[in-house]
Order: sequence, then structure tokens, then C-alpha cells
Amino acid sequence: MADTMRESDAGLDGKVAIVTGGGAAGDGMGNGRAAAVLLARAGTRVLVVDLQRELAQRTVEMIQAEGGTAAAFAADVTDEAQCAAMVNEAVSRYGRLDFLDNNVGIGSRGSVVEEKPEVWRRVMQVNVETMFLTAKHAIPAMMRTARGGAIVNVSSISALRPRGLTTYSTSKGAVIALTRAMAVDHGPDGIRVNCVAPGPVYTPMVYAGGMTDTARDQRRRASVLGREGTGWDIGHAVRFLMSDHARYITGQTLVVDGGATLVGPSRESQPQH
Repeated sequence: MADTMRESDAGLDGKVAIVTGGGAAGDGMGNGRAAAVLLARAGTRVLVVDLQRELAQRTVEMIQAEGGTAAAFAADVTDEAQCAAMVNEAVSRYGRLDFLDNNVGIGSRGSVVEEKPEVWRRVMQVNVETMFLTAKHAIPAMMRTARGGAIVNVSSISALRPRGLTTYSTSKGAVIALTRAMAVDHGPDGIRVNCVAPGPVYTPMVYAGGMTDTARDQRRRASVLGREGTGWDIGHAVRFLMSDHARYITGQTLVVDGGATLVGPSRESQPQH
């Protein structure tokens, strides 16, 4: 039978999503904030989660200004009890849970010789363990309330093209492995699990520490398209992977980098997202 699905039938309207790392400084457009806004535009109700509630609330205000439905929730997703509370909030507020977008992450520089063990452990905790903990509580809720769902984990092209960010690259490689394992484990439950690997996109996390025009231009030129990526590019990829347009896609890593991984590696001063 022919596929008659229209753009407006992407399976997002009326669904419920949790977006972790959904805040951003000021009105900046981070990957999580962009995904939350785009999902809300498609009719998804969004629980925007951030360590700082005020940052999540600003995302909610942006969504509500466009007529969307969203609520802010403060949680430290390195803490299992807070992950459980986050999922309970989404289900109690909206009655179901369909989607989880895992955006939380921190950066690090240096080789294994240069890295401090405590930094290694912290990066692994924030970049990998948080995704384990959020999924641990979200998946049973998806199975119970929606009989399926979709999860997107955010990795980085640093997992595919290491360049002096060894701990960060390792953690992001683990995210890809975790994604594939979860896809196998929970495919029979009707839950798709995919990964987005951003390239050098310009987000508040990247420019928070300051960035010269020269460094920003170097990042732009890393793309074979000669264009600068933004949080919107990652948000669109997340929304696609959660939609019914991706209903036969699971366990995959979607590289969104303007072609940066097609050319030689270069060391840069910032993490990739």
C-alpha cells in the first residue's frame, strides 16, 4: 500500500516529550532549546528540563509565545531520584510520555596523560551516565503510557574524528554505543533509539567562554558547505528522528556537521556542541 503520510501527519501532534538540557543562556539557541521549540511547533507537549530552572523557563516562554504547550522542570540528571521525578512530572502533567531528547553534556581537553582522573569521571558521569539514568526511567513510562516511543541521544563528531579532546571524544563514543545497545534492547517494545552527532555548531555552550571572530570563522570553514551550523540544525534532526518519517530508523547516528568529517581533522578550542 502506498505511503500517504502528509507533512502534518508526522506523528508528533498530541505527543509528549522530555528534553533535557533544554535551557540556554539568555535568548541563545542551544541544541536542546531548538529541539523543544521545534517539537512544540509540531504539536508536541514538552517538559523542558535543565539544571537551572530559569533557563528552562525561558525556553517555555518562547514556546508559549508561539502558542505551544510546555512546562519547565529543574533537575540534576546525574541523580537517579531526580530523573525519576522528571519522568513522573511529565506523566502526571500530560498523561503519557512518547519522546526523550538527551542533550546534557560537558567538554574537556587533553590526552589521557594530561587528563585528571576526577575530570575523566565527571565527564563520563555527565555525558554518558545521565543518558543511562534518564532512559532507565523514561522507557518504562513510554511502554506503560504510549506503548512505544523514540529516544534521541546527542553525541558529537568528536566520537568519529578525535582531535585532542580525548575524554570528551571517548564519552561521546560511548553515547553512540549506548544508543545502539538500547535500540536492540527496546526495539521489541516499540521504542526507537537514535543518535545525533553535531559538528561545529554555534550555540551558547560553545561561545560561553568567549570566541574570537577568527576562531568562529575557522569553525565555519570546517564545513565543506562553508556555512555555520546552529542549534536549529540539530533541533531539526532531533525532530525528524522522533517523527513517523523516521519510523523505520533505529540504532543509527545522524551526523549533522556540514560535511566537516569529510575533510582532515583540526584541533579546535571548543567542544562540538
